[in-house]
Formats: sequence, structure tokens, C-alpha cells
Amino acid sequence: MLDTPDTALLRTVAEERAALNVIGGKTVGAQSGARIEVACPSDGHVFASIPRSDAADVDAAVRAARQAFETGAWSRMTATERGRVLTRLGDLVAANRDELAALESRDTGKPARQGVADVNAAIRYYEFYGGAADKAHGDQIPFLQGYTAFTTREPHGVVAGIIPWNYPLQILARVAGAALAMGNTLVVKPAEDASLTSLRIAELALEAGCPPGVFNVLTGYGAEAGVALSGHPGVDYVTFTGSPATGTAIQQAAACNNRGVTMELGGKSPQVIFADADLEAALPVVVNAIIQNGGQTCSAGSRVLIERPVYDAVTAELARRFCALVAEPHDRDGDLGPLINARQAHRVAAMIAEAEAGGTELLARGAVADDAPAGGHYQAPVLFGGVDPLSVLAQEEVFGPVLAAFAFDSEEEAVRLANGTQYGLVAGVWTRDGGRQHRVAKRIRAGQVYVNAYGAGGGVELPFGGFGKSGHGREKGFEALMDMSATKTIVFNHG
Repeated sequence: MLDTPDTALLRTVAEERAALNVIGGKTVGAQSGARIEVACPSDGHVFASIPRSDAADVDAAVRAARQAFETGAWSRMTATERGRVLTRLGDLVAANRDELAALESRDTGKPARQGVADVNAAIRYYEFYGGAADKAHGDQIPFLQGYTAFTTREPHGVVAGIIPWNYPLQILARVAGAALAMGNTLVVKPAEDASLTSLRIAELALEAGCPPGVFNVLTGYGAEAGVALSGHPGVDYVTFTGSPATGTAIQQAAACNNRGVTMELGGKSPQVIFADADLEAALPVVVNAIIQNGGQTCSAGSRVLIERPVYDAVTAELARRFCALVAEPHDRDGDLGPLINARQAHRVAAMIAEAEAGGTELLARGAVADDAPAGGHYQAPVLFGGVDPLSVLAQEEVFGPVLAAFAFDSEEEAVRLANGTQYGLVAGVWTRDGGRQHRVAKRIRAGQVYVNAYGAGGGVELPFGGFGKSGHGREKGFEALMDMSATKTIVFNHG
């Protein structure tokens, strides 16, 4: 059982906090002096503010990162020493666990236990990449007589990380861990809806021994700071997690400078339940995979494909479980919290209303707590059945607690439905048949496929990324070190 911060801490952490950017080893406001208010999604209460950075602040951060990369202590530090800095950062995150968990929970609206889980995952990223920093080896290549050829892994230089509001602690850690392990310097622009823990981590990075300019974080709107960062000529590589539309714009901006990118752009992930599945094991996982973080998860299991002989029984049990779910404020640590903001809440509600108006069968609806604050952005979990595979509900990412159920009659149809969207991020396959497990897992087009599991353990060690509209490149695991570096080939003619 995860420990959770006490409710007093959840209510008071960072009260009226005037957060600052971390640029070049200093905490500074935006050069313009402008700020953005930070409101808690649970009640709409403004409890902090962040700098409204613009192109001038971005330029200062990129210049600081460039100087740290080219002439600073970071460029002279061995891989082993870089790993030790990351390990110390993980230790500092652990030492500040309660503060960070409470801040993440309040900033994003997610239940308290999820805030703790996110801190624990962030610690694991820094541990993993701290240990991996000196293990990214090159290769010797058999070549012509009289020559010796080998490869090394070289850092890109200045990496820009543009991270979303749904898992800021985790996604910052997976970007920073891999980028810094390979010797890059970093400029991060978190989403304006949830920036506070990113700024705090940047402060802890300095304490851990990151030289000034190595780990820079600045806040602001995407249309101002985000655009300036993704298209800055001093940036050597860009990594982004978010919507396909924004990802396209960032890729276009980076392309103007011929820069590489890693893009994780969401999903419409299926869970495939065959008639022989262990339903007692599967159903709690299926439910959790769509309500975790209010469904605001790129890898959310938003489609459940059920073999027809058990379709009625499975949907009936899912409906029973959905009817018992309650959305509540973050500090109550309930089934799920609010959505991130009013815009997201309105979008999700509109997609639900459109599906109902179109005649899609509503199988179950959970509840919002009767005494949930009126200023919060709550959405009751919803289960639809008999969904048209070509409908908006089946094809587009809702990013809310909405599960769409489909029936299938054969393994072939199950695979066709699973692959029937433009996305390909994660999938789950539930069956006791060993042959079917392998056949279906190999045929589903997704970056991760789980068999009799889904998103197990957070998967820090497991390469993560998608096919199709879900993006390209890989984060997490050892493979992320490859994205955060380039291969250099060196050839000696020694006769």
C-alpha cells in the first residue's frame, strides 16, 4: 500500500507560492515580469503563480545550456560522474517525497496516492539512468585490412523537452534522466497547467550537483515559450509528449533547423479480452487503465474488445464497477480526481454527449461526489457498448474516463479492430491460450503489447513509444539513450 501525504499537507503545500524559472543556475522571473496564475483543478482556487516566459527567456535558457555544454564542467565530466549526479537527484527526490507528491496532486488534481506513485516512478528514472550513464557503449566494426573502425555515442548538445500536464514529474524524469545521462544539457518547458514540480526538480538538480546551465526549466504558454523553444536555432534535439496537432507544429518548427525529434503523441489503446481470459484478473486492470489520472493518460486503455461469447457478462460486470466509481477532489484520494481544466472538461463532456446523441449505447455512468467543489472540473466515468468502430468515440483520443466496448467473433477480427485506428501506442491481450498470446501480440501494431497485464509497474526499463499517429522515437529503458545521442564513426588507417 502506498503511503499518502496527510490532507493538511495536500491543502496547504505551496500556498501562494510565487515560483520562479531556473535558468543558468539561478532562480529568476520572466524578463517581462509577467506571471500566470495556477489554479487547483479540484476547486478552481488559485494557489500559486508561475513566470509567463517568452522568446527572450527561452533565448537566455538556451544560451545558458549551450555554454554549459560547450565550455562548462558538464562537458568535462565523465559518464560515471554524470550518473552519480543523477543518482543523487533521485535521492533528493526521495527525501522530498511528501512535498513533491502533495504538490503534484494539487497541481494536476490527481488523487493523493497517484501523486506518491508519480514521485516513486521519478525516483526510479533517476536511479535507472544514473546507473546507465556509463554503459552506453560503441562498437568496433570489422573493416578493411590496415584499418580500425569503431563507433561512439555522442550527445546531441542542447535538448529541448516540452512536457505535458498529465504526468509532469514522471515525464520530466524520463526526459531528463536519458538526456543528462548521455551528456546533453537541457531546457524544459512544462505545460502551463502543471509546472510546479518541474521547477522544484530543477532546484533539486542544482543541489544534486548539476552545474549551472545544465538543467534549465522555464514556464509559459505554448504559443509563446513553447514555439520559441521548439524553433530555436540553438537547440540540437527536441522531445515532446502531447497531442498530434501540437506535435506536428513542433516537428515543423524543428525541421526549419533540421533538428531531430522524439514524439510521443497519444493513443487509442485496446485491451483484447478472449473468452478464455481470467476475468477476475483482467477486469480490475481494464477499469483502472481508463480511470487512472481521470483517463488523461496517453496509454489509457480506452477501448475494450470482448469475444462475443463473454461480451454480455463482461460488459455487465464492467458496468457494475463503473456505476460504483466516484470522482472526488484530489485530497480525498478517491477513485479519480477532476480533469485538468475547464477546457478539457468541456471537450470530454461534448464527446460523451455526441456519442449519446448518435445512439451509442450507454452501459454505465459513475458519479461525481455530491459535495465536490463547484469550481472543480469533474467528469463521471462512462462506459459505452456496441460502439461503431468508425465512430469518433472509437477513433479519436477522448483523454477522459470514457471506455468504449466492442464485440468480436474471431481472432482475425480482434486483430483488425485492435489495429483499426491511426494510433499504435499500447495494447493488452487477455487469454490463457499460449499460442494465441504470441500470435496476437505479434500482429498488433503498438509500441508496447502486454499479455495478461497492462502497463505493468510503470515500465521505467521498457522502451516506450508508438506507431502511426502515436509518434516516433522511443523513451524509457536503455533505448532512450540512443534517441538522446548520435552515432559517431571513427576510422584509423594504420597500414
